[in-house]
Amino acid sequence: EFMEVVACEDLAFITRMPKVELHLHLEGTLEPELMFKLAEKNHVKIPYTSVQELREAYKFGSLSAFLDLYYSGAKVLCTEEDFYELAIEYLKRANDHHVRHVEPFFDPQAHMSRGISFATMKVGMQKAFLEAYEKWGITVFPIMCFLRDKSLEEALLIWKEALNHLDFIKGVGLDSNEKENSPAKFEQIFTEARKHGLKVTAHAGEEGPANYILEALDVLKVDRIDHGVRCLDDPDLCTRLRQEKICLTVCPVSNILLEVFPSMEKHNIKELIQQDLLVCINSDDPAYFSSYITENYVQIYKAHKLARDDIFKLGRNAIHGSFLDDNRKRGLLKEMAEHERFFKASRIK
Repeated sequence: EFMEVVACEDLAFITRMPKVELHLHLEGTLEPELMFKLAEKNHVKIPYTSVQELREAYKFGSLSAFLDLYYSGAKVLCTEEDFYELAIEYLKRANDHHVRHVEPFFDPQAHMSRGISFATMKVGMQKAFLEAYEKWGITVFPIMCFLRDKSLEEALLIWKEALNHLDFIKGVGLDSNEKENSPAKFEQIFTEARKHGLKVTAHAGEEGPANYILEALDVLKVDRIDHGVRCLDDPDLCTRLRQEKICLTVCPVSNILLEVFPSMEKHNIKELIQQDLLVCINSDDPAYFSSYITENYVQIYKAHKLARDDIFKLGRNAIHGSFLDDNRKRGLLKEMAEHERFFKASRIK
């Protein structure tokens, strides 16, 4: 499907646009073929007999139903080589999508609870990140997430181990099931993370209320909000997000498949853009949603009849919302400006 999109000349301004991805779960890039391969290698039983049967299972009615399958799939990741293969396969695809920089989440709790060491994850992923930079110039800032539906005590054990690997982690995040799991529970750990100079971000306002976004800002003191689509329920919050230039990492296809919105046409992305919020486009768990970053841009462009300038602005917002230093941001913004000029000056649609 991606190749069909790429071949469509009137979408070249999207497909060839330099991209930054800020909301991407590495475990969510586990394609069915790789899941089967690793399950066989590691003698891990999965309840599917074929890749096709597994793909058929990728139909979810809620975030919790999706997460059940997501964590079940993650059990096939056991060795350094597995984590390398997971990461490098995603980064190969990212390069095809003209991704220049990515800040991927990973979930240590999903693996350490199975006896996989932090070092195993780190060594495998780091090998892939270095290779991606050497081969394609893609930079990677990994963000370690805590599972919000688990206890603070469990998160603190993970944090204690992570302190031995701060050279690897750029930031910490908060993910997993949002319903009835407010961000405030993790105040202590986020305070410590900030003291260690880490960036902080949190999933908020996806299935949970706008108030969770406020909690993430006021209690966790996050630099960025992941999802955040419920902010429109609170006009004062929108004003604050706009004034403080808080980036919202929106994942349109994910929002439809997990029934945050009933259809792409009903998604509030256009209103978020009209409110002049620092919103950007991401793929979340692309293997499970069969949509990487380019497809997310294409779907909102078509469903909402967006202007090209809207797409370019979303692309720039991702650069501004990243944790890159000012020099690298300037370089990417310059590349983005050249891309815009080319498509405005040429006859290519």
